[in-house]
Amino acid sequence: MGVLNMSSLTTVIFYGNNLNGRIPNNICQHLPNIQELNLGMNQFDGPLPSKLWQCKQLLSLKLTVNMFSGSIPKDIGNLTSIKTIRLGTNSLTGTIPYEIGYLTNLEELVLRDNNLNGHIPPSIFNMSTITTINLGYNKLSGSLPANLGHGLPNLQVFPVGTNHLSGVIPKSISNASELWILDLGRNSFSGFIPSTMCLLTNLEWVSFFNNNLTIDISSLEVNILSCLANLRNLKTLSLESNPFDAKLSISFSNFSASLQNIYLGNCSFRGNIPSDVGNLSRLILLALEDNQLSGPIPSSVGRLLNLQGLYMYNNTLQGYIPDELCQLGNLVDLYLDGNQLSGSVPSCLGNLSASLRSLFLGSNLLNSTLPSSLWGLAYILKINLSSNSLIGPLSGGVGKLKVARYINESYNQLSGSIPGSVGSLSNLVNLSLAHNNLEGPIPSSFETCVSLERLDLSQNSLSGVIPKSLEALSYLKYLNLSFNILQGEIPTGGAFKNFSAESFVSNHELCGASQFQVPPCKRKTSISILKYVVPGILSAMLLAASIFWMSMLRRKKNVKTTAHTILTPQVFWRRVSYLELLSATNGFNESNLLGTGGFGSVYKGTLSDGIDVAIKVFNLELEGAFSSFEVECELLSNVRHRNLVKVISCCSQIDFKGLVLNYMPNGSLEKWLYSQNFSLNIMQRLDIMIDVASALEYLHHGYEVPVVHCDLKPSNILLDDDMVAHVADFGIAKLLGGGDSMTQTITLATIGYMAPEYGMQGIVTRRGDVYSFGIVVMETFSRRKPTDEIFVGEMRLKQWVANFLVADAIVEVVDATLLGTEEDHDFVCKRECLSSIMRLAVACSAESPEERINMQEAVAMLKAIKIKFSEDSAQQVW
Repeated sequence: MGVLNMSSLTTVIFYGNNLNGRIPNNICQHLPNIQELNLGMNQFDGPLPSKLWQCKQLLSLKLTVNMFSGSIPKDIGNLTSIKTIRLGTNSLTGTIPYEIGYLTNLEELVLRDNNLNGHIPPSIFNMSTITTINLGYNKLSGSLPANLGHGLPNLQVFPVGTNHLSGVIPKSISNASELWILDLGRNSFSGFIPSTMCLLTNLEWVSFFNNNLTIDISSLEVNILSCLANLRNLKTLSLESNPFDAKLSISFSNFSASLQNIYLGNCSFRGNIPSDVGNLSRLILLALEDNQLSGPIPSSVGRLLNLQGLYMYNNTLQGYIPDELCQLGNLVDLYLDGNQLSGSVPSCLGNLSASLRSLFLGSNLLNSTLPSSLWGLAYILKINLSSNSLIGPLSGGVGKLKVARYINESYNQLSGSIPGSVGSLSNLVNLSLAHNNLEGPIPSSFETCVSLERLDLSQNSLSGVIPKSLEALSYLKYLNLSFNILQGEIPTGGAFKNFSAESFVSNHELCGASQFQVPPCKRKTSISILKYVVPGILSAMLLAASIFWMSMLRRKKNVKTTAHTILTPQVFWRRVSYLELLSATNGFNESNLLGTGGFGSVYKGTLSDGIDVAIKVFNLELEGAFSSFEVECELLSNVRHRNLVKVISCCSQIDFKGLVLNYMPNGSLEKWLYSQNFSLNIMQRLDIMIDVASALEYLHHGYEVPVVHCDLKPSNILLDDDMVAHVADFGIAKLLGGGDSMTQTITLATIGYMAPEYGMQGIVTRRGDVYSFGIVVMETFSRRKPTDEIFVGEMRLKQWVANFLVADAIVEVVDATLLGTEEDHDFVCKRECLSSIMRLAVACSAESPEERINMQEAVAMLKAIKIKFSEDSAQQVW
């Protein structure tokens, strides 16, 4: 590191790069005047330097989000001038040194997200200057001292959630009067929440989530909920998953007008929901699930016009679903399932078509037909109306739910046939219509439900044959057609190879392979065959003529529809629990760590059903991030292409954000380019680039909402078992509204791959991705990173390649292992192929965005290059 020779240097900031290796032990000898050292968001590993603590003038040490291991040296106590220590999100072990308490000038201590154990040193609670103590996500044990607040008069931020802390919450905490963030969640605290908490008038965010706290009903402690909620600055109150076992006898009219998020789920609360809940005008999320609440849903909820998430599931609520809920124009999630609600599904729900993403009304006593307005919820992702007494047909309007991924209308009394319009649900992953009174055939249009993974049509009166077209559903993992009156041969191709007899039981007229435990099918005579074939041919001819006539009419009408941008506000939800991910990764064990980057860390995990996945855990310190995390990752899970890493699910909590992705066993393109143990020939690299270009073409032009990747690079290109490339991290990109719309924003693109307009103006467009793709192509075939040390001054990778192309000296640019020698019989065709590839790369990375080709052109050109190279190579062999 050249900076080590600059003895007068006072500030070193290398935040957010891909630097790796270890920090030199003698860094303080070379930088005796260093005051700020910021190496956060890199890939440094090994132990913390043993002599780092000799930097006597150091004021700020920020090593967050790296891979440092080992213990925190006791010599940290020598940094007597230091004000900031950030060592969060590493792999540090051992105990927190007592000597940290000697740092009398320390203002900020961040050790979150490590593997630290033992007790919190008492000396830390006597640091009068400290404002932030962040120790969350460790394995710390013991209790908090009784005098907690007395020695911390300036404490403002105190997250110690997700540890093994126990004991009572000290009453003295009220003396930390500056406190505005308090997180004691996911520990084992017991006893009562002290009433002195109500003196912390600066509190904005407080969480006691998942402890063993109770309410003392024999004293004034019973009013703790009201007094906490009345703190004038409080925005988030999280008490969920504590055994309060008390009546919810409060008045929301006394609650603070600043409250935005209330989490009271799984607390064993009883009684009615207070009717004045509508007074909380700024409320964004209200979670009352998994309690014993009864009575009606107050109609005043309709006044919560900012509400985005309403969670009241698994209670014993009665009465009708109030129409006033349809006034909540920002509502994204509505979860009322598992109650005793009766009456009809409100027809006014169609008023929420612009915002509603999840509608859960299952396991109630609803007894109406399905309102036609339901099919107007154009952006709905999940619908659960199961286990009610709903009647009537399933309308063909269901085909309008084009972005829906989950529909469950099982255990009702629906009748009629399954409409063929279900074939329009190309994003549907899970469909259950089981236990109804449906009849008629299974529509062959199911073959266009290309994303379908689970299909349950059991316990109906469906007849006819099982469409062979279902074999085309390559993602289908679960199929249940049992207890119907189906007949004919069970298909054996595609996903049917993996199904067993359980999928088809009690359909007495079925026949087929022995694996299904049905009789073998009888061969038809030629006469009996003609009996069915001739009418079939005539029907097909009539159908073809009808389709032709209808298509001509539609062309005349020339109706065009505009794709709407799917951008929605923040809402708190999760599809996979944190505990499940914790189990899948062995507690996010370091042995499961696949890598780290600018956004966080990636772990390999195995879910409970045995599926291997990659789990991307985001760094919560990314400023301004996660404003709409839950909705965006749900939407991006709809983005499906063979060359994109599939977003399977996500987990979102206050202090944890993670994506669950398909696991790619062959790692990244970067690994294959630069490891001595791997090699790629020209055709393999060309195929990978075609895969990547195809993924970008789909993101830019093939999806209803153009998606800009913003950070394409070899480490984001992953390879599966068959060496097919899949582009990762597209889910971090911004969603654009259409066309080449330019958005002024700060991008997280990587230096070297970033388009010039990103850095200079913060302009993000699809053409910026094209530039990055050009750089990736150059790197793939030259095996030179854009940050390679040979590129100094004004010379850059793209200029280097362009200069040699002009001089017709491509042999000086490309990876030497690709060409061989001039004596080789295929040298000329390889050279021409590589020249064509590099010319395309230069066209992609033109300085001016308007001069760059688009990804559709890039895909076509790459495929043409591959065809020509294949033909030339074959001629050389011949």
